[in-house]
Amino acid sequence: MNLPTSDRHVLACGDEAQARAFETFAQEHDALDLAAATWAARQRNGLDAQAQAELEAWLAASPAHAQALEDMAATLGQVRQLPADAVAELRRGFQGRAQRPPTPERRNWRARLGLGLHGRPWLAPAAVALLVVAIAGAGWTGVESWRKLPTFEQAFATDRGQQTVVTLPDADANGSTLQLDTATRLQAQLFRDRREVQLQDGQALFSVHSDTKRPFHVRAGNLQITVVGTRFSVRHTASGLDAGRTVVSVEEGHVRVARSNDPTGVQASEPAVELLAGQMVVGDDSGHIGPVAQIPPAAIAPWRAGRVSFDNTPLAQALAEFERYRSTGLVINDPAVADLRVGGSYNVQQFARFVDSLALMLPVRLVPQGEVREIVLRRP
Repeated sequence: MNLPTSDRHVLACGDEAQARAFETFAQEHDALDLAAATWAARQRNGLDAQAQAELEAWLAASPAHAQALEDMAATLGQVRQLPADAVAELRRGFQGRAQRPPTPERRNWRARLGLGLHGRPWLAPAAVALLVVAIAGAGWTGVESWRKLPTFEQAFATDRGQQTVVTLPDADANGSTLQLDTATRLQAQLFRDRREVQLQDGQALFSVHSDTKRPFHVRAGNLQITVVGTRFSVRHTASGLDAGRTVVSVEEGHVRVARSNDPTGVQASEPAVELLAGQMVVGDDSGHIGPVAQIPPAAIAPWRAGRVSFDNTPLAQALAEFERYRSTGLVINDPAVADLRVGGSYNVQQFARFVDSLALMLPVRLVPQGEVREIVLRRP
């Protein structure tokens, strides 16, 4: 429903409960009636330049809008003649309203106005206009509150060693898919004008359904990634590779990466970075974005194939990466051992091969220590 976005006076709700009430009302009644009633009331109160531009855009969007606005303006003029007590009663009942049968009083209001039901629910165009009149002077900000309510929200999580794929209901068919790696937690929310995912920990591959009217935002650490439709990977983990940092890699399309200022905006002091397919950036724990780097397609989200890859990676960090998928039974107590470097690509299900290769790659040996084995330096 294309209601005016800047309205602060009409169809208003002061808090979430009232916004939820309007949500129920909006779902039950004709979207065109609601939008036309809002614009009719705003016209009566006067429009600034921005609002006038919004109205013209709304009128241009469909030939039906102009007629709906004309009809609703006439209906609104009639409804404004209702007695004050009738308007006050509607305002009181708005928040707690449900689908109720019409009361005799409401039938009388419609009869006095010469407005029949015509086979439609009692809350039809005249009642929509009545609602506008009832709350227009209350100083609420309901459209904005209503628009800020998510239409869908759900948390997703995987256990250690588990991977899963979820599909978001952001399209009638072929919605956006999120492929979650091990030990990943995220929160997904869909709104009328945008889609948002908060990656709290872990990594995920996003295949985003293209929708220019609802950009797709991923927030991870202190970064915000914005796309319309593409395929990209985001990693933000507390342990393992790049711990504490946020890594964004693009497989298809392009994305915009920026430093996140707060849950609703992006900090303008540092320019955003545009990434194309085959590119990646790393953001540190303060949100500073590093230089753009090239990345081969096979190196993007190798965990999809059950693999982890190391390139001159400290042994302690490599071990922590394996720990994200399974218990390794290995410990490191010597900083010199922790800083030894390893490389290569390994199947996470064949961790024993990595362990066997340690003595070949590094000057170390494994020493039993109760239920675990400690990796220690091998002395000459």
